[in-house]
Amino acid sequence: MRVALIHDYLNQYGGAERVLEALHDLFPEAPIYTSIYDPAAMPPACRTWEIRPSWMQYLPVWRRLFRAYVLLYPLAFESFDLSAYDLLISSSSAFAKGIIPRPGAIHVCYCHTPMRFAWRTSDYLAREAFGAARRAALALPLVLLRMWDVVSTQRVDAFVANSRVVAQRIWRYYRREAVVIPPPVEIPPWREPSPGAYFLAGGRLIPYKRLDLAVQACTRLKLPLKVFGDGRDRTRLQALAGPNIEFLGRVSEEERRALYAGCRAFIFPGEEDFGIAPLEAMAAGRPVIAYAAGGALETVVAGATGRFFYQQTVESVMEAIAATLTERYDAYAIRCHAEQFGRERFLERMRLLIEEVVQKAREERGDRGIR
Repeated sequence: MRVALIHDYLNQYGGAERVLEALHDLFPEAPIYTSIYDPAAMPPACRTWEIRPSWMQYLPVWRRLFRAYVLLYPLAFESFDLSAYDLLISSSSAFAKGIIPRPGAIHVCYCHTPMRFAWRTSDYLAREAFGAARRAALALPLVLLRMWDVVSTQRVDAFVANSRVVAQRIWRYYRREAVVIPPPVEIPPWREPSPGAYFLAGGRLIPYKRLDLAVQACTRLKLPLKVFGDGRDRTRLQALAGPNIEFLGRVSEEERRALYAGCRAFIFPGEEDFGIAPLEAMAAGRPVIAYAAGGALETVVAGATGRFFYQQTVESVMEAIAATLTERYDAYAIRCHAEQFGRERFLERMRLLIEEVVQKAREERGDRGIR
C-alpha cells in the first residue's frame, strides 16, 4: 500500500510531533504533508524526511502570523492531491484530518484533541490577551470552523484518541467512536535517580499550560523551581517569578532527562489532552504533582506516582508542593508504571489497529479500490 502522513504544522516541537516521529518510524518511506514547515523549530533528524508543505509556506511572515491565517488552513489541507495514496494517516488537533482522500483510500486519524480553540473557546481565550473587539471578530470565523470541522470528520474511516477524555470529546462533537492509544513516551535506560532540592516544570511556555501557577507557588514558598522550554508566555512568567525561579530555555534531550532525574518532583499544573512530560518524569523515577483533570487522570496514580491538586489556584498548588516535602516514593515502582506507555507499545498498538482497519475496509469494499 502507498502511504502518506499528514500533520497540522511543523513549526513547533511537542507531544504531537513526537507522535508523528513514531508514525514515521512505522512508515519511513511515507511523505509528510503539512501546512507550514520551519526546519529551525524541528529536530535535525526531520531534515532527512520527505516533507511537503502547502502553499501556505509562501505566505508573508507566516512564522509570526501563522495564527492569523486560521481560516486558510482548511483550504490548504483540502488542496493537497493525495490521489496516489491508498492509506492516509493524519496526526491532528485541528486541520490535518480535513484532507480529501481519493475514493477507496483509507484514512486513519490520530486525534490529539478536537480543535480546542473552536470547541472549547472560552477555556482557550481565558488565558489569551484577547479584548472584547477581537473576541467579537472571532465569532463568525469560529462558527465556520466548527461547521467545516464536523463535515471533515466524514472523510475519516477510523479515529484514534490519545486518551479517554479525548475519545469522549470526539463522541461529543463528532458522534464518532475512537480507539484509545496513548502517545509514545521515550523510556531511557534505568538509572537510580539522585533527586535534589529543586522542583521542575516546563514544556511549551504558552498560557493554557498554566505554568504561572507553578512559578507563583514556588516563588511564595521560596522553593527552587527550574523551568525548561520556551514560548510566547515566557516574558509574563519571568515577570511573576522570584529569584528562586530559574528559566533554562530550550534544553537537549539529555539535559531534560538529567533535569527529571534530579528534581524533587515535576509540577504539571495545566489541563492537557494527555501530557507526555509527566510520564517522562516518571520514567526517571520522579513523582508528579498534577492538576486532577484531562490526561493526567489516566497517567498519575495518587499516592504511588505522585499527587493531585483539585483547583487551579496558587494556594492549591502550594498545598500540594508542601505535602510532597514529607512524602516518600518508590522510584523504581514509578518507573515501572511509566514503562507501559513506552514507544514500542505505541508502535505495536498502532500497527495492529491499522492492519485491522485495512482488513475491515477490504472486506466491506470487496477489495475494490484498495491496491
